[in-house]
Amino acid sequence: MKKKLLEEEKRMRRLRFIVDLAQAVLMQQNDLTLREAFDIMQDTKKAALNLFPDKESVYELIYAPRFRRIISERFVIPGGLLRSKEHLWS
Repeated sequence: MKKKLLEEEKRMRRLRFIVDLAQAVLMQQNDLTLREAFDIMQDTKKAALNLFPDKESVYELIYAPRFRRIISERFVIPGGLLRSKEHLWS
């Protein structure tokens, strides 16, 4: 039992590192394109689901809104497409 807990803690630390790094890149890399930002968001989701395969709903609840907020604050999309976020993010 203790081994399982230690393994889960290790996966949580790894996920936290991946998410923190992705957020830092999204917020700080000056020459980042919108396409690259979406790719980072998708790659982070893939990594999270690789670590926790049955937790997609948790990812969507906790991490996806955080990435969406960072991207929407960083990039201005012509025509106000961010108003219809549900279409953009699906």
